[in-house]
Amino acid sequence: MKHETLLRTFAGLILICCLSAHAQVNGYWRASSSTARTITGDVGLADEKLTINFYSTTMSRIRALEATEVSAVFDTDSSTGTSGSLYRLNIPAAKKFQHKNSLCGSENVHWMVAYAQGNSLQLAFFSGEKPPIFTFDAIADSTDKCGTFSYVR
Repeated sequence: MKHETLLRTFAGLILICCLSAHAQVNGYWRASSSTARTITGDVGLADEKLTINFYSTTMSRIRALEATEVSAVFDTDSSTGTSGSLYRLNIPAAKKFQHKNSLCGSENVHWMVAYAQGNSLQLAFFSGEKPPIFTFDAIADSTDKCGTFSYVR
């Protein structure tokens, strides 16, 4: 009986941690990197919506990413145990944002990776119909990676 209660408590804590990590991404974020200021400007994230420069699109959270997968996309330390999320969305190549820039040139954006830690957020956008492969070599050789963007609260 005690073992079962302990197991349920542990499972509940893991679920709460996962949900709070996902919720940490939600909210209004100010562009902090030069690419974010030049292309997207400030962004807003909600459970199923991404807003860039007054343009909103729906998105679906596909799965959580492990720390090693996040570090393959962003310059993070994989030993910290942080996680990110992979989202599916559709932003047409014809959609222009700040200074008439698009997110991925002539390619539609189909995937987004979000990683938040403290008061900072990093986003990466990918084209391609298939989900990106999150290894250092695959990301380095990827022709589908559109760019990475940094934000602060």
